[in-house]
Amino acid sequence: MQSHELLREVIKDTSAKKIAADLNLSLSLIYKWAEPPESVEGSGLANPLDRLEQLIASTKDARLAQWICERSGGFFIQNPKAHSPHPYQLIPAANQIVQEFADMLGVIAAASGDNVITKTEARDIRRRWEDLKCVTEGFVQNCEQGNYKPASPAPPAAAG
Repeated sequence: MQSHELLREVIKDTSAKKIAADLNLSLSLIYKWAEPPESVEGSGLANPLDRLEQLIASTKDARLAQWICERSGGFFIQNPKAHSPHPYQLIPAANQIVQEFADMLGVIAAASGDNVITKTEARDIRRRWEDLKCVTEGFVQNCEQGNYKPASPAPPAAAG
């Protein structure tokens, strides 16, 4: 979905007048954001979503996306790097998820041993949780891409 299409849906579900008033902007500007760009080069009036995308591309800093997600009540989890298309071994991949989960539980157990979770311990728990989600996302993507299939049988040996 393009940014202007999303903004059009948001405006339809909310109210352009409310958005304009809340942001202290003109109603016409809000509607302009919901229009397709005039050219590939742009009309000089990028909507806020396009500008955020440009800022992330320029800085290559995922903290910007994380900040937006936190303000929306969620968390940003970067997709794992794509692997080359070849069959992966299912059991080691599943074991990696189990190991990440065990590591997270270990951090939780160590942190909760004194019946208090400090800010540092909470940060460590969050890091392990993000690691677990990332590994699990990679596993799910590989499942969806069909990367867990039997290896091709070896060609028969030549008779001699």
